Amino acid sequence: MRDLVKQYGNRLAVDHLSFTVPDGQIFGFLGPNGAGKSTTMNLMTGYLGPTSGEILVDGIPVTKEPEKAKRCIGYLPELPPLYMDMTVEEYLRFAAQLKKVPKSEREAQVDRVAGMTGVDQVLGRLIRNLSKGYRQRVGLAQALLGFPKVLILDEPTVGLDPKQILEMRTLISQLAQEHTVILSSHILSEVQEVCDHLLIIHHGKKVAAGEPAELERSLSGNPALEIVVRGEGEAVQSQLALLSGITSLTQHDCPEANCCAFRLESTPDQDLREAVFQTCARQGLPLLELRRDTLTLEDIFLKLTSDDVEEERDESSQTRSKEEKEAEQ
Repeated sequence: MRDLVKQYGNRLAVDHLSFTVPDGQIFGFLGPNGAGKSTTMNLMTGYLGPTSGEILVDGIPVTKEPEKAKRCIGYLPELPPLYMDMTVEEYLRFAAQLKKVPKSEREAQVDRVAGMTGVDQVLGRLIRNLSKGYRQRVGLAQALLGFPKVLILDEPTVGLDPKQILEMRTLISQLAQEHTVILSSHILSEVQEVCDHLLIIHHGKKVAAGEPAELERSLSGNPALEIVVRGEGEAVQSQLALLSGITSLTQHDCPEANCCAFRLESTPDQDLREAVFQTCARQGLPLLELRRDTLTLEDIFLKLTSDDVEEERDESSQTRSKEEKEAEQ
């Protein structure tokens, strides 16, 4: 994506967005509702055209060579494009035909993607009679047909039970061995579990990008220390207060008997862990707990998107332009 812009009237849904997804990576795409995620995904797949900017899939420009670029993409939108009156097998065969899978390969591909996604036991059932979780799996199966290089998955675990979610995570990790996966999800623990790289957007702009652990380190700054010491609070505090570099020392409630708990904040260049340990050891104060209070991915997400006050809405229906309606028809 190079300097991508999508504008609806006076509103910028995507605001000069640029990023690259390397081959074989699971790329997490995050943002609050209304941030422009769905619009960006629709631009990636060629469903929408950008106002300006360039999209390349495996080096192929989506706007100039759409059919060739789309052969490289498998897309699972949040609401899978299913035909309820078809059986699973009929639908997958139909999707394979639409994707121009050679006739001689269709049966084998349908069987393979059905097995990979766990719908091989329901091939003869009508889609309308399936649970939401199974419908999601059928949607993923159609995205896999043709075995494209890039899979774009928008909320792939919506409607799945905990066991199915774990199975889906495992499947996504396996798919990354042969595909590049772009994954959008509101379940931050899920993104942290499976993604190699994250991109967070807000109001259509990139606000952070990097590996999950890297983002946690860089945005946490110099984390505070939380400690629990066995001893009397005033005596412990008097010793800790002597440490150089402390900017804040706060005692808080400790549920353990004969113990006290403190939060220590320091100047950016100070790591107080060793000094705290040595002080407690010299004074004969048992140090029961010492941990850094780093930001979680959820904290980072809230920190970067905290000014978002927009209510949840469906971008593709609320901000739909004439161009989108024509694309649907």
